[in-house]
Amino acid sequence: MTTFDQRQEGFEKKFALDEELKFKAEARRNKLLGLWAADLLGKSGDEAAAYARDVVTADFQEAGDGDVMRKVLGDLSGKGVTEQQIRAKMDQFLAEAVAQIKAGS
Repeated sequence: MTTFDQRQEGFEKKFALDEELKFKAEARRNKLLGLWAADLLGKSGDEAAAYARDVVTADFQEAGDGDVMRKVLGDLSGKGVTEQQIRAKMDQFLAEAVAQIKAGS
């Protein structure tokens, strides 16, 4: 194997690892967002956990965050929560998710 091949393989492995970490962080962010929204909807316990799973699952409908945003915004439409508030929470929870993953929890 040449040095070039070794470097290419190293970059490919790093890319795969970065994508895996990104996927995990976004899934964890969506779970945290779902738990936050569930609280606003008056859900707790198993019902809140089920709602959070629904938010995580919503992310698989299309690329990007639009599907998650539509679900949560639609569900919270009667609660006076704005898209900007949800975006801010998504940013906050993504930072928390990355920190949790880096900490190994």
